[in-house]
Order: sequence, then C-alpha cells, then structure tokens
Amino acid sequence: MAKDKKKKVRPEVLKGFRDYPPSEQMAREEMLGRIREVFDLMGFLPLQTASLESAATLLGPHYNEDSLKELFGFTGPDEVDMALRYEFTLSLARYVAADPNLALPFRRYQYGNVWRVDKPGPGRYREFMQCDIDIVGTKNLLADAEIIAAMVTTFDHLGIKNFKVRYSNRKILNGLIEYAGITSDQAQGVMRVIDKLEKQGRAAVVAELGAGRVDESGDKIKGLNVEPAQIAQLEKFLDMALNKDKEPLLLAEELLGGIDASREGINELRTIGSYLSAMNIERSKVEVDLTIVRGLGYYTGPVFETSLLDLPEFGSVFSGGRYDNLVDRFLGRSIPAVGSSIGVDRLLAALIELKALKLKEAASRVLVTVMDAERLTDYLELLRRLRDEGIPSEIFSGDTKNLTKQIKYADRAGIPFAVIAGSNEFENGTVTVKNLAAGREKAISTTDRQEWLKAEKIQVTIPSSELIDFLKKHLPG
Repeated sequence: MAKDKKKKVRPEVLKGFRDYPPSEQMAREEMLGRIREVFDLMGFLPLQTASLESAATLLGPHYNEDSLKELFGFTGPDEVDMALRYEFTLSLARYVAADPNLALPFRRYQYGNVWRVDKPGPGRYREFMQCDIDIVGTKNLLADAEIIAAMVTTFDHLGIKNFKVRYSNRKILNGLIEYAGITSDQAQGVMRVIDKLEKQGRAAVVAELGAGRVDESGDKIKGLNVEPAQIAQLEKFLDMALNKDKEPLLLAEELLGGIDASREGINELRTIGSYLSAMNIERSKVEVDLTIVRGLGYYTGPVFETSLLDLPEFGSVFSGGRYDNLVDRFLGRSIPAVGSSIGVDRLLAALIELKALKLKEAASRVLVTVMDAERLTDYLELLRRLRDEGIPSEIFSGDTKNLTKQIKYADRAGIPFAVIAGSNEFENGTVTVKNLAAGREKAISTTDRQEWLKAEKIQVTIPSSELIDFLKKHLPG
C-alpha cells in the first residue's frame, strides 16, 4: 500500500503583502541609516511603539466603530478588541498621554511597518513601512520650522539635489471658506478639489466645483454644484495661487487679509519663513504654496509636503503638518504637536531611480575561497584579518572544494572580490585576488575568454602582506 504523499504548501505571499529581497533590504537599511543620522544630529529621540493597539486607541479621526473592519482588527485575549497600527501618530499620542513625567517638548522619530486593509494595486500594499518625525508639546512655530529644516536636511543628506519642500497653512483655507460663503457641509469637498489644482489645472478644478467634468479616460467626475457666485470668489484664490510674479503671502493678504483665520495663518507662515532663513535653509529648497490641503480632519495649522522635481510622478514623499487635537482624546486637554512622515518604499524607489542609491547584491565584499582543507586554519586567519580591518567578508562554507564552483557562487551572489590561495601561495606568502566585478563588466564587452583572462585588473597575485591595502584601494564604495 503506497504511503500518502504530504500535501505541498504553495510558497506564495499573501495578497497585498510582499517580501524584500536582500538587495532591496540592504538599500532600504542604508537609506534609513542616512535618515537616522539627520534625526540624531537634530536631537530627535528614537521611539518604538507596540504593533498592536487597542481598538479604542486607533478609532479616531480616520476610523470609527463601523470601520474597524477596514483595519487588521480582531478580538484578542481577555476579549479585548485590538488591531494592528495603521500609522504612528495615534500610538505617539497614547504614549505621550500615558507618561505624565515626559519632558516636553518631546522630539521623536520612529520607523517600522504599518498595516491597512486597502485594496492592493501597483505599488500599493497592505503592509508597508513609514518613518515619522514629530515634536509634541509646544505651539511655538519654531517647532514647525525645525520639522521643515529636518525635511530639507534629510534630502540633502540623501544626495538628492532637485527637490522642493512646499508649505502652507490650513487656517488660510479655513478663511477662504468663510470668504466665499461655503457651507460647512461643502467645506471639505471644496478643499479637496482645490488640492487638485497642481495636478489637474485651473479649468478642471473650476468644473469640478460646479457641475462636474469628464476626465481624460472619459469617466464622469461628479461636481460639487457650488453656487456660481461662490465659485467666482474661489476663482480669485485660484488665480492668486497661480500667480508667480508676486510674493504669495502678499497676494493672500490682499485677498484674505480681512478674514481673521487667514490673517493668523499668513502671519504664522511669515514667522516660519523667518526661522528658516535664520537656520540658513536655502530659499530654493522651500516655497510657500497656498493650495496645499493635506488631511482634512487632521491638521490644524501649517502643512507641508516634499516633491522631487525630477520625478513629479512620485508625488509627495515627505509630508505632514501641525495637529493640535489628537492627544486630547486621551487626556481631555490639548497637547499641541507637529510632524512629518516619509513614505519609505516610495522614497527608496525614487533614490534608486535617481541613482542616489545603488542596489547591492551581497553584504560581503570578499569571498575567501577554500582549496585545501588541511589549510583551513590559514584560510580562517585570512578571514580574521579582513574582518578586523572592517572589510565585510565570508569564507566559502559549501560542500565543494572545486574552485570554479566557488568563483561561480561569488559571481552569482554579487560579491566583488575573491581571494584564492593554495599550499604554494601560503608557502610563498602570496595570494591571488580576482576582481569579479571588473570581470563582469569585461564579459559584457567580449566573449573571448583569453582576452577576458588577459584583461587588466581582473586577476593579480600579490604578497599576502599587501592584501588589505590592495582591497581597500580597489573595493567599490
């Protein structure tokens, strides 16, 4: 009687999730390392909060009792409703509220995975990484300027040259709603449409404020049916926002200076601008853009976002603003805060596209091959010397002593150099170094093996004492 075969488990990842191969993960770690250097330099503290939170913590501005199913939620031990975090801000608010002895202002950064039950699509996953920076516990606009300065410094440190941090103030738009006589039930819709000005253009925005429009694909975009007289008032704002010949805050003052909320927002932006100038933040890197809206039920004052001028299709890659009403859910009183968030995967894709970050196939820069099992102690001594000098290295630990197969392993793994030594080399005090990276480049231009073997810098035999200096000189950065 034949034995029952075990059912094979399909090696597949869940819908909306993905794995990160070593090359991408190493690049991501390198990017996050550079970002951490900036945050540490500017005095921000690392914080890591729990991945699981109580439903009561997470049900706030974005989600209510009816939408818990939109989170990865469930009833856990002790019959407690809980869910995986979908962002960091609510966890931060909970953390601050729970510690009465916390020194304020509290400057923190955090990065890690968050989870949302969104519909998966190209570049859109249900698990993804965020990286946040926040200052909690002060209304001082110096904190807002510090966040913007951190955003600018981060992109400079990442080697991105052509970017712009644009900032505005929700209070100006609140004043615009009052100026145009928009009702409270239409206010959010109007702001959402205004936010499309840069991408869709003036005509599309005006049409959507009114009866609606047909987009490029032929789909009907429903209009808000705002009254014509109100649209005329809103058009004055659109023309003002598109005017590049005059300083935007002067234009805003001319149009909305008589509205208390707008005047307060304008003055706040002037204060932030003066702080940025005092910090010597390049004027070409920051710009007031009065059409920025951002999270409608979330931000209460200044808002900001960063765009890559060479990759406008990537959208905003580092954005945020002031939110003064989150912590009061836990304390019953307001604790002001301001922060910004990086879309880690989107930024990583942009850095690779801009060639500001290179994908590496291997962590090891050198493979020590093993040709003679009786000299294993000598090979391990070679390995120790390399590692002691800070050169990431590995020894071939496979089952074969076939040199060709070992070199093929190193080549396939993307290790740039291989060190080769047999009994003769050890007795003569020499080693052979094969530059596999140069060999791969040469192989692209020639199929003649003899020519390949004779090519300069592909293989060289040197005294063992010169190995470290040779590798440090020739290893790719």
